[in-house]
Amino acid sequence: MRILILGYGKMGKAIEEIAEERGHIIEHKININNTQALKFIDSKDIDVAIEFSQPDAAYNNIKYCIDHNIPVVSGTTGWLNRKPEIDELCIEKNGSFFYASNFSLGVNLFFKLNELLAQMMEQHPSYKTELIEIHHTEKLDAPSGTAISLAEGIIKNLSVKTKWINEPSDKENVVPIISKREPNVPGTHIIKYFSDVDEIEIKHKAKSRTGFALGAVLVAEWILDKKGVLSMKDFMKF
Repeated sequence: MRILILGYGKMGKAIEEIAEERGHIIEHKININNTQALKFIDSKDIDVAIEFSQPDAAYNNIKYCIDHNIPVVSGTTGWLNRKPEIDELCIEKNGSFFYASNFSLGVNLFFKLNELLAQMMEQHPSYKTELIEIHHTEKLDAPSGTAISLAEGIIKNLSVKTKWINEPSDKENVVPIISKREPNVPGTHIIKYFSDVDEIEIKHKAKSRTGFALGAVLVAEWILDKKGVLSMKDFMKF
């Protein structure tokens, strides 16, 4: 598989390492220092693009791939207000676009566990809810895309909740997200339900970026014969 890497930071480098270990070829690497090189790439030399760039670059990177019939897998967060435009373009062009806020297989199992727990808590209104996310100090967006996905999973399954906010809150209809930035933390997400008598907590803690990178490469392998707007629910079949 011939891969175009869009965004060559820590995640891009981890993806390169995993991809080459699995026998794939990195044809091109685009980062902030060579963005103009993208327009000179021959799309016929690329089987798939993996996009982990910056929020201000993601839209144009993904649009380029769809316009040039390159299947694209993206994990960049902080740009999702424009995702509906990309979804529409992908359908219009009969392209292949896969987005996930988190490619870790463990995190996606955690997403499902979060939804099941929220369904169970529907019958127990005495419990309040809180979501905590901790990431490295270099992460530009807050809350994390994973935290937003978790909050949306709660809102979908717990009828009293109608929105999330990125600050503490005691309002009954709100899922409060507490964002913390600390050195050298790949990513930790904690869901808490607490009452006057006890507390329930589920937690996912990444040990490194390897799980995210492996998931992205596995999805890139999987997407080659797929069309449409796809997500981890399609990949993991739940």
